[in-house]
Amino acid sequence: MQIDKPKLPNNLPEKRMHDIFFEEEPELENGQVLQADFENESVDRLRLSKVVIRNSRFNHTDFTGMDLLDVRFENCDFSNVQMSKSSIHRVEFHGCKLLGADLTESSLGNVSFTDSLVNLVSFGRSKLEKIIFSSCGLQGADFYACRMKKLEFAACDLNEANFEQTSLKGIDLSTSSFKQLTVSIDNLKGCIVSPNQAIQFAALIGLVIK
Repeated sequence: MQIDKPKLPNNLPEKRMHDIFFEEEPELENGQVLQADFENESVDRLRLSKVVIRNSRFNHTDFTGMDLLDVRFENCDFSNVQMSKSSIHRVEFHGCKLLGADLTESSLGNVSFTDSLVNLVSFGRSKLEKIIFSSCGLQGADFYACRMKKLEFAACDLNEANFEQTSLKGIDLSTSSFKQLTVSIDNLKGCIVSPNQAIQFAALIGLVIK
């Protein structure tokens, strides 16, 4: 599946993440941030546009209502970050850690997660369209009551992920792995699975296979 990549200018000037506190509204655009240490902060409705952020930490920070457009994160740590009610479009997460992050009630479009740890992330009640998860750990990730369209899970670990009350029509899980999955049986129609996964789903709905 092809998705729109971030539209980023060449030769972005280096900027400091903490400069957002000197703005009338918390905003950072047209720049790159290196090795920011931004833990246990609280920034309401931060806006990032045309920004590259590398090798940075944002653990336990509250970014509720964040607006991200044309952003690339490389080797960043978002563990236990609050990002609910955010707008995230044309964004890449590469080699990032989002363990336990909260993205509930958010809108994500044209977003890729590559070689990233997305375990226990909450996407509940979010709109997800044109999203690629590639070689990611998604153990215990929560997709409860999400509106999903054109999602790709490529070689991911989905064990114990929750898709309750979420339609999986057109969603391809065939190259990913799981031992246990929480799904709503009524929403399995149209889900693309491998033969072995078909047996696993059959067991989930109580069929006995001889």
